[in-house]
Amino acid sequence: MESNQFKFEDLEVYQKALDFVDQVYAIVELFPNSELYNLTSQFKRASLSIALNTAEGQGDTNAQFNRYLQIAANSVKECIVCSTIARRQKFISEQQDSLNRIKLVQLSKMIKGLQKYLRK
Repeated sequence: MESNQFKFEDLEVYQKALDFVDQVYAIVELFPNSELYNLTSQFKRASLSIALNTAEGQGDTNAQFNRYLQIAANSVKECIVCSTIARRQKFISEQQDSLNRIKLVQLSKMIKGLQKYLRK
């Protein structure tokens, strides 16, 4: 029987990135409509970028995968800024910002660990 799954889907970092995308999509539903094309859009795109770049780079050369993982790592930083702005503008609570940061730190560590493994 053939598998309908791609290898990147087995990566824990990819699965965690998808979980974070789900979280962001739920959070931005609470943002004001005036932010639809601003912070809402940016936060969604940055969170998507983590999962998308992890998937896109896997299966290529280690150097190429590392490059895509670096883009994903940069998107993690972008999500930190989006979360901080959302908290400062009172679109989310300090508790939600803290939860976002916990997940983003975890993603960052996983990405860096994978990058380190690829450089061996």
